[in-house]
Amino acid sequence: MSPVEIKVLSHGAKTREVLADMLVETVAAGGSVSFMHPLTLQAAEAFWDQSLAVAARGERIVLGAWDGKALVGTVTLLLDFPPNQPHRAEIAKLMTRLTHRGKGIATRLMRAAEDLAVEKGRTLLVLDTATEEGASGLYEKLGFTLTGEIPDFALKPHGGLTGTLIYWKRIGGTR
Repeated sequence: MSPVEIKVLSHGAKTREVLADMLVETVAAGGSVSFMHPLTLQAAEAFWDQSLAVAARGERIVLGAWDGKALVGTVTLLLDFPPNQPHRAEIAKLMTRLTHRGKGIATRLMRAAEDLAVEKGRTLLVLDTATEEGASGLYEKLGFTLTGEIPDFALKPHGGLTGTLIYWKRIGGTR
């Protein structure tokens, strides 16, 4: 495996197509990222088209992990919050290609997202993950604190309910 490079992704047809393919793969493998299986490529492309357009307005940052010319992971840093929450950001849509799991890519994406949040003046990161088969172990290794669990929060991609775990982490300086 060549060195993985983390980059901010911008709106473009090729980027959208590769992200859409990764989203379809993730959902098919049971990843709880807000979609149900089977997810069509068209629906996944529409999601990423909108997400990248929002990123172009500065309301979020979409990061990609590149192994050579292959996009092998992504995470989104949400920045658009009400006026009384300018100090926080949220992590969303952390995904790693099945072929690249267990190689530290998700950790590198999360660290890059945290660094960008600090650069944007954020002092609090929040996220949620599915109770079943979520990434709670990763988030706890990265210093996130579990607030609690909401039972039966969402449907799993292949059906049935799962809870969600809510995490937070102070970053940068304090406000």
